Amino acid sequence: MVNQMVDENMKFSRVKPDVFGDAHPKALLKRIQEDGDKLQILSNQHIVAADQFDAETLLQLFRLASKYESNPSRYSNPLKGKILISAFYEPSTRTRLSFESAWHRLGGDIMSITDRATTGIAKGESLADIGEMFNNYGDCVVLRESNEESVTEMTSTLRIPIINAGNGTREHPTQAMADLYTIFKWKPELLEGNGEKIRVGVIGVPSFMRTVRSLLKLFALFPDMFEEVVLIHDAEDKDMFTPGQREKLEAKGLKLTTSRKLDDILPTLDVVYINAIAWVGDSYEEHGTRFKLDKNSPLKKDAIILHPLARGDELSTELDETPHNWYFSQARGAVFLRMALLTCMVERTERVLDVI
Repeated sequence: MVNQMVDENMKFSRVKPDVFGDAHPKALLKRIQEDGDKLQILSNQHIVAADQFDAETLLQLFRLASKYESNPSRYSNPLKGKILISAFYEPSTRTRLSFESAWHRLGGDIMSITDRATTGIAKGESLADIGEMFNNYGDCVVLRESNEESVTEMTSTLRIPIINAGNGTREHPTQAMADLYTIFKWKPELLEGNGEKIRVGVIGVPSFMRTVRSLLKLFALFPDMFEEVVLIHDAEDKDMFTPGQREKLEAKGLKLTTSRKLDDILPTLDVVYINAIAWVGDSYEEHGTRFKLDKNSPLKKDAIILHPLARGDELSTELDETPHNWYFSQARGAVFLRMALLTCMVERTERVLDVI
């Protein structure tokens, strides 16, 4: 009989529900009053760095992302007829797939490039010339490049908007936006202006790590939200920041401190953001690998952990089944955040703002 041929070790099991880091995004909808004008200014804009945004524009993007996440079936085709050029010349899983998932969910079509050797770059073609060609083929570009100047070079000829999806050690603005969106979903009361503050620990080096650099820039737009941001590192002090980087953040009211002792700081932190990888040139470097989070880490009972992923030994899988795990929700929310941004950039905002 057929049943007798089934391996006992291959029985069916239910799909595991996503139970951790599962705050309902509708809480943000109740706390952010809609202002479509703030989103309209993003039409046909290049997104290169995190400090292009102001606080109100970010909040409106988070509101639209919450609408998408709350009612995904109601927004099936605002980008119908639009084409995304997804150009990833550096390894990526989450960023590339989340952008492509976002565009598909909105009804658009995609042309994807994952190897510069298959493009004119291999023949010596300039990015400026490639940008000129992209004008004829698509409506928006998402670019990841190890060369820090690539995005700027391409914007010199592009007449369609481009998003920087990571350029060397410089920036990763949409990752930072997804990170902050996650924090607001976790604690939407932060938007009520009642004086509530959180203490955040960032395990990383702002001078080398593009995710940390961009995240601190967005934190600085909401300085009153943070009691303190502690940078936990094992770098030389002189290598922690690029010239003027810390001064600019602190001038905006962000309180920054540094520490080399992770376990001493952990019991005081509400949010722990950990990363260990920085892309430099055509490869990556690891920083702070002696800092690790696992089931024995002295975390606050209600603290959450964020990580841009991919992870290594610095973040143990032992924490995946605990309420501290908000890094999977972070990755999921990035899709809806990018849906919101892409909608605005290709002038389709009016198709979704009137949908409750």
